Amino acid sequence: MKKYKLVIENNTKINHVYWANNPWLRLRGLLGRDKLTTEIGLLISPCNSVHTIGMKYSLDIIYLDKDDKVIKIRANLEPWDFSICKGACKVLELLAGNCKSKNIKYGDELIFVDHKYDS
Repeated sequence: MKKYKLVIENNTKINHVYWANNPWLRLRGLLGRDKLTTEIGLLISPCNSVHTIGMKYSLDIIYLDKDDKVIKIRANLEPWDFSICKGACKVLELLAGNCKSKNIKYGDELIFVDHKYDS
């Protein structure tokens, strides 16, 4: 699974963003993985809906358009819930509270920097 760093306006926000970009990785999502931390996220592409069936903790869900612009935020999606966003192309899953603490908001353009090109 490829790993990225999330940057907004030249400030690092999340140090490790894993990219689920094939059917198996998208289907698995976070199930069976270690709990997210404030420095780890999961980017799912293509995707416009998520569920938290089987999860043991809440998530912040960030819906992105084709240009990686935030078009919807669903903060604190609790376990055993569901969320959808018409028009979304990607979803970024973060530990609940990260949108607020990292000041990620509607309209932000998210930049994902490949770690192999990171200086």
